[in-house]
Amino acid sequence: MIAAIGSVLSPLMEVLYRFCGNFGLSIILFTLLTKIILLPLSIWVHCNGLKVVRMQPALNRLKAEHYGDADAIADGQAALYKKERYNPLASLIPLAVQLIILMGVVEVIRHPGFPISDMRFLGVDLSRVANGSGPLFLLVPLATGGSALFLSLMQNRLNPLQKEQKQGMQWGTLIFSVGLSLYLGYFVPAGVALYWIVSNLLAVLQQVLLNKAISPEKHIDYDELEKSREQLKALEALDAQEDKTEAKELARREKRDEKRFFSLGRKHLVFYSEGQGFYKYFGPVIDEILKNSDLTIHYITSDPKDRIFETSVENPRIQAYYIGPKALITVFMKMEADVVIMTMSDLDNYYYKRSYVRKDIRYIYMFHYPLSTHMVLHTGALDHYDEILCVGAFQIPEIRRAEELGGLPPKQLEVCGYCQLDELYKAYCDMEPRADGKKRILVAPSWQEDNLLDSCIDELLRSLTGSGWEITVRPHPEYMKRYRTRMDAIIQRWKDSKELRFETDFTSNESIYASDVVITDWSGTATEFSFVTLKPCIFVDTPVKIHNPEYTKLEIEPQELRLRNLIGIRVAPERIAETGEAVRKLLGQTEQWKAKIREIRTELIANFPESARVSAREILRAVMEQQYPVKDHEENAKEEKTGHDSKA
Repeated sequence: MIAAIGSVLSPLMEVLYRFCGNFGLSIILFTLLTKIILLPLSIWVHCNGLKVVRMQPALNRLKAEHYGDADAIADGQAALYKKERYNPLASLIPLAVQLIILMGVVEVIRHPGFPISDMRFLGVDLSRVANGSGPLFLLVPLATGGSALFLSLMQNRLNPLQKEQKQGMQWGTLIFSVGLSLYLGYFVPAGVALYWIVSNLLAVLQQVLLNKAISPEKHIDYDELEKSREQLKALEALDAQEDKTEAKELARREKRDEKRFFSLGRKHLVFYSEGQGFYKYFGPVIDEILKNSDLTIHYITSDPKDRIFETSVENPRIQAYYIGPKALITVFMKMEADVVIMTMSDLDNYYYKRSYVRKDIRYIYMFHYPLSTHMVLHTGALDHYDEILCVGAFQIPEIRRAEELGGLPPKQLEVCGYCQLDELYKAYCDMEPRADGKKRILVAPSWQEDNLLDSCIDELLRSLTGSGWEITVRPHPEYMKRYRTRMDAIIQRWKDSKELRFETDFTSNESIYASDVVITDWSGTATEFSFVTLKPCIFVDTPVKIHNPEYTKLEIEPQELRLRNLIGIRVAPERIAETGEAVRKLLGQTEQWKAKIREIRTELIANFPESARVSAREILRAVMEQQYPVKDHEENAKEEKTGHDSKA
């Protein structure tokens, strides 16, 4: 291959040599000529670099918005690259061309293919190698290394893309480039070193001319770039404060719990919780199961601070395990159990798969919100569950229609109710009235893109503070899991407000049922609040949370949209400053909303307030069927009938 490249370049080198009569000058002219021929490629590389830097503010904000969520960042980056028609692999083309030319030059100088009377230039034999050629030739690698150093330093100042790279990357590139040049200068003929030196010097001149012809300042908003960089740096600084030693201890704990989980024999019932905020959906059902059976509950959580660990100490029939998100992938694949209960959707769609070891596990989905199934959940989010415990009958036509459109077999659907609502209602009924008479306002955002926390939280809080209310901001657990650093930044901005508190521990629900008004965007917390207290909400019309763009195909209006007009009032984001006045209005109309909200609750929520008992009964039935399949009962019945017939 190298010989073929040399045979292509050799005639050109011969023409240049016959033109100037000096082999060294012919190499310099050859280098200049290749720069001219490759100028269109160099212009393309320059423009491509400008495009990358121009995209950088958007990329920085993407990283800040989804800080800690590598998947979301990768998806957003891919979408941006597609929009801008940028392919990062295309930047390798110029490097490949340079390497091909370099190999050709090495071959031509070693085997010119045409007669050369003298291969000396400035007293140096260009055919000789510095290695073993005497002290004079040691200047050759020093010259090549020096030219590479000069090029790297100038590129760090002149090249728009390289200038924006982090210092560590700049120094890494410089060290590699200088090291490679020293190596070339020492082990290849001096003529190749001459080509390399001239190429580096011309590259600097070319970058200066390109910057004048296509000015970076005309294509890049450097002020916007700096703002986005500072925003990302602030998050990175907060993240750097985390205790790294804690991570090592958690890794050891995770390994112990994973080993313990798989060391136990047949597990009849396994619960999986994404974090401590999800125990409230399982807790009442688990209590009923323990009370009405002798089953051992195996409870996996991805939160090392989950309250289940305290509960398991008090009750030996609860086995609790900490398994983080990464290790959980393997645990799910190797799962062995009769029944697995989860509130996590998208089973088998992404990382977490149905068991590869045991194919007959019955996976049951429990809702952690009392609304519709087809707009908030991803497309096909419930497809791979065997059974779903529905909040109310309204969810059945939604699920059946989705199955019909997807050509899926019907799942078992059981209308059980919503345990969380029961617990909130009981706590609400037992709550002592406040002695100070101060009104409580709860801000409970969701976690989708452009949610309250990311779009207008500061304006909203400014409209609420100063009215004598007690204000609580309770972010969604998923927001805390994905964007904890971003939440920390909001808390830092409002740390001096005495009438405002942030609730990031979700073990208690008091702030929900003890509030007088709830403000949200698209969180199901608002529905829970209204159905428990019979008080209205304020809905801020941020962009709708749609995780299933095909939801309209079902031709069923989602409850998320319907209820916004039935259990409260709506506020446009551009009028967020008027929210304080809207709160005052609702505080004076509480009694007017009670009958209306009670009627809607009766329509939607089944078995209120006894859904924990109904859900537990259904789960126990599922476990019993897994241990004693229906087929076995049928076979026993046939055997009994056959026995009776023979006796007859």
